[in-house]
Amino acid sequence: MSRVALAAYPDAIHDRTPAGCGGTASRFCQTGAVIDFADVDAVAASHQQRGGQPGLAYGIVIGGELVHAAGLGERHLGERHLGEQHAGPPPDADTVFRIASMTKSFTASAILALRDDGALRLDDPAEEYVPELRGWLPVTPDSARVSIRHLLTMTAGFPTDDPWGDRQQGLPLEDFASFLSGGVRFNWAPGTRFEYSNLGYAILGRVITAVTGAAYPDYIRHRLVHPLGMTRTGFEAEEFETPGQATGPAGTARGYRRTPDGWAEVAFDAAGAFAPMGGIFSTVRDLARWVAGFAEAFPPGSPDTGRTHPIRPATRREMQLPQVLTGWDKPTAFPGDAAPALSAYGFGLFVEDHPGFGRIVSHSGGYPGFGSNMRWHPASGTGVIALGNSTYAAMMALATRLLDAVLRHREPPEHGYSVALAPAAGHEPGPWPETLAAREAANALLRSWADAEAVRLFSPNVAHDAPFEERQQVIAMIRDRIGDFRDDEHRPPEFDTPAHCRWWLAGERGVVQAQIQLNPERPPRVQSLTLAVPPAAGSPLGDTLAAILAWLNGTDCDWPAAIPVAETVDAGLLARRLRMASAWAGPSRLGAYRAGDGAASVAVELVGEHATLTLTLVVDPASGLLRQGDILP
Repeated sequence: MSRVALAAYPDAIHDRTPAGCGGTASRFCQTGAVIDFADVDAVAASHQQRGGQPGLAYGIVIGGELVHAAGLGERHLGERHLGEQHAGPPPDADTVFRIASMTKSFTASAILALRDDGALRLDDPAEEYVPELRGWLPVTPDSARVSIRHLLTMTAGFPTDDPWGDRQQGLPLEDFASFLSGGVRFNWAPGTRFEYSNLGYAILGRVITAVTGAAYPDYIRHRLVHPLGMTRTGFEAEEFETPGQATGPAGTARGYRRTPDGWAEVAFDAAGAFAPMGGIFSTVRDLARWVAGFAEAFPPGSPDTGRTHPIRPATRREMQLPQVLTGWDKPTAFPGDAAPALSAYGFGLFVEDHPGFGRIVSHSGGYPGFGSNMRWHPASGTGVIALGNSTYAAMMALATRLLDAVLRHREPPEHGYSVALAPAAGHEPGPWPETLAAREAANALLRSWADAEAVRLFSPNVAHDAPFEERQQVIAMIRDRIGDFRDDEHRPPEFDTPAHCRWWLAGERGVVQAQIQLNPERPPRVQSLTLAVPPAAGSPLGDTLAAILAWLNGTDCDWPAAIPVAETVDAGLLARRLRMASAWAGPSRLGAYRAGDGAASVAVELVGEHATLTLTLVVDPASGLLRQGDILP
C-alpha cells in the first residue's frame, strides 16, 4: 500500500478514523487505502505561485465530510507601513468568497424543489410567472415559447452574456422588469441548442418570487441555506464581517483585478435582480455541505446517511443528469492523448463524461474580483471546492487537478458511468447585422479612439472592467509593436455565435487577434472587446518566445539551458510535449497573436509546414522565469 506524506485538515477528520485503519487524524482512511494530501497541497501551492490571484482556499470532500482544507496567499492585500509591505491575512475554510455562477446550482435546486411541491411544472411557459415576457415576439413562426426548462438548461436561445451580466448583479427589480418588457435579442430558437446565459437564471429568480411571494434571497436562505446549516452563506459581504473577524483568518476575502500597475480592489455589487445567477457568498466549509449533498445522492437506493436534506435524493440526481450537449467538448491535442471529454449541462450543473474516471459534475464561477469551482465524482463521493479572489480566477484548472490527484489514491468504482448523449440540434445562422456593424465601429475606435463613441458602442461594464484610458494604452502598445494596423484581408472574420466576432489586425511587424461579444439588450451593445498584445522585443517574454521558436526549429531535444524555468515547471515534460508538437507540425514561424497581455503572457500561432499550433507561455516579467507553457492544435 503506497503512502504519501499528509497535511490533513485536523478539525474536519478528528476522531473519525474508521476502526481498523490505524494511523491518526492526520490521515484519511477508506476501505483499506490511506489517502494522503501532500500532493494535493503541492498542486495548490504550484497554482498559487503562478500569481493568478492574491489568495485562494480549497477543500476536499470524501464520504460527505470536509476531510482536508487549506488557504494560500492573502485574503486581502496587506498595506505598506514604514516603507515595508506587510502581507494580508491568509484565507481558510471559513473565509467568505463570492462564488459567482456556482449560485446557479442553488437557483436550479429551488426551482426543482417547487416542482416537487407541485407549485410549478418545468414545461410551463416562463411568461405565466413573469408577465413582462408575454409581449416577446416568437423567434421564428414555429418556435416554442420560453419555458422554465429552457431557462434551467440554458436553451432559451439567449446570447452568452458574460461579462455584461456580471455587472447587472445589483440591478433593481423594477429596472429588470422594464428591461424585460422591452424585449431581448435571441441567437437561437428556444429549445434548439445550449448557450450559456446569466439572463435566463435572473428570470428564474423572478419565477421563484412569483410562486413563493418571497424575495429570491429570502427563499434561498429559508429553503436551502438554513436547513443545511450553512451559517456563512448569504448575499451581501457585510453579513459576514464582525469586529473580531475583519482582520482575522476568516472574515471576507476582497476581490481584485489585475491592472498595469498591479492588483486593484474591485468593489462589491449589491444583490439585485441578477443575484439568482451569481449573487451568493460562501466558504469552503459551507460549500462542502452543498457538494456532499449532491455526491451522496448516488447510487440510488443507498442507505440513509442520517443527514436531512431539503431536496429529495432523486431530484439531486436529476440535476446531475445531462440535459443538453454544451458544444464545449475538449479537442484531442495530439495522437496518443486520451479521448476528449464530452460536456453537457444538467439543471444548474455541468456534467462531463471523463474518459478515465467516468462522470464528473461541476460548476464554475467567474466574476469581477473572484473565481470559483466545485466539482465531484459521484461514483466515489469525492469532491473539491476551490475559491480565488481575482477576476475570473482560474479555479476550474486548479479544482480539476486537485480532484485528479485525490482520485488517483481512491479505489476505482466497480462500475463506471455510461453517458449516452444525443447530438445538439439547431441550425446556426450567420452573425447579427448589429455584430457586423459593431465590428466596424470597434475598428474605427481602434484607429482613432473617442470616448463618446466608446460610450455609445459599449455597455457600461466595459469601462468598469478596464477603464477607457487603460484600453487606449493597450491599443498604443499594439501599434508600437506591430505598426499601423488594418483588417487582415487574407483572413476573414469568424463568428462563434451570431453575437460574437473574431477578426485579425495586420501590421508591418505582426498580426493580432481582436474579439467582441454583444449582449442581449435590444438593441444589443458590445459587452467585451479583447485584444492580443504581442511581447516587446527584448523583453523577458519576447526573448523566451524567440528562444523557444529557435529551439523548436533546431535539432536539440533537451530543454535549452538559456530558457530558465520556475521550480514548478517540469522542463523535461514540457520539452517532450513541445517536441512532439513540433514533429507533427514541421518547421514553424510565428503567426497571429491570439491572446496575452504583452508582458507576462502570450498565446501565438506557430504556422508549421503541416499544421498550425498555438503556443501559450506565462513568464515572470521581473525574473524572466518561465512559469507555464503549453501547445495545442
